[in-house]
Amino acid sequence: MKKLLNTVYVTTEGAALRLQGETLVAEVEGAEKTRIPLHMLTGLVAFGPVLLTPALIAACAGRGIAIALLSRNGRFEARIEGPMSGNVLLRRAQYRLADSPEDIVRSLVLGKVSNQRAVLRRHLRDYATDMPAAQRQALDAACDRMARILRRVQLSDSTTDAMRGSEGEAATIYFAVFDHLIRSPDPDLRWTTRSRRPPLDPMNALVSFLYTLLTHDCRSACEAVGLDPAVGFLHRDRPGRPSLALDLMEELRAPLADRLALSLVNRRQLRSGDFRRMESGAVLLTDDARKAVLTAWQERKREERRHPFLEEKAPFGLVPYLQAQLLARHLRSDIDAYPPWFWS
Repeated sequence: MKKLLNTVYVTTEGAALRLQGETLVAEVEGAEKTRIPLHMLTGLVAFGPVLLTPALIAACAGRGIAIALLSRNGRFEARIEGPMSGNVLLRRAQYRLADSPEDIVRSLVLGKVSNQRAVLRRHLRDYATDMPAAQRQALDAACDRMARILRRVQLSDSTTDAMRGSEGEAATIYFAVFDHLIRSPDPDLRWTTRSRRPPLDPMNALVSFLYTLLTHDCRSACEAVGLDPAVGFLHRDRPGRPSLALDLMEELRAPLADRLALSLVNRRQLRSGDFRRMESGAVLLTDDARKAVLTAWQERKREERRHPFLEEKAPFGLVPYLQAQLLARHLRSDIDAYPPWFWS
């Protein structure tokens, strides 16, 4: 099994990263802060103005270490990578199946909706006795509606457009009760509705930031096994959008990103003072809060879960790579269907 290597997140503005032999060296104002052997890295994510020397960029590209450049606030700006890897026959199979993706879309939607429902059911299991009756009933009703959606998606005559509609319906149901999962007493951390580009409240800012990190990992996973991250199945093709990476992350949004966001807020590791509102109305994490989230993200990725298809324990951080490998095996006809990752 692939070893879970490290993704380095650089959040200090003005930091300089350079190559020394086979090692990445990070400096701030001329003082060395850390050094990491390149063979221990799988990705590098830089926030804001960070200097990367040409020698380091070339070394990362030659070793398949993807570099993602994000704004101070976590918005994706650019990606640096070496020659595209992978088998041309695999990509041709991916392109052919993208024209008739019903079976793969069904697996993706089943995985996503099942995992969203599992998050709601886990909350009911843990906190039902402490919840107001109205909240408990709302969560129960949401779980029932999502179970009906799952049964509908499983029907073999479901079209791709119908399954996309079912996925959207399930997302609406899930986010309609998302506020019931928040146990923080801070009124500024309540959830009203999903808002993006820009996020308009602290919870949306936190969730969007985690989705950005997850997208980076899923895109790296696609490229690592030779898939084209721009050609997806559930998400339609759009210039500049990593549709396949977005496909893979759908199964992981709720159990990995959403649950981490809820944990940080419910355990009061993040409070309303950890967010700032811009003149445009956008809400963003403060620099210190962003570092805390990145630390928690790396810790969560080290947690192990049993993979339901492979029947092996694997860290959360490896799941995107495992799912990309399974998708590649399906495209090569090594396995009959793409097995979604179910969280429990």
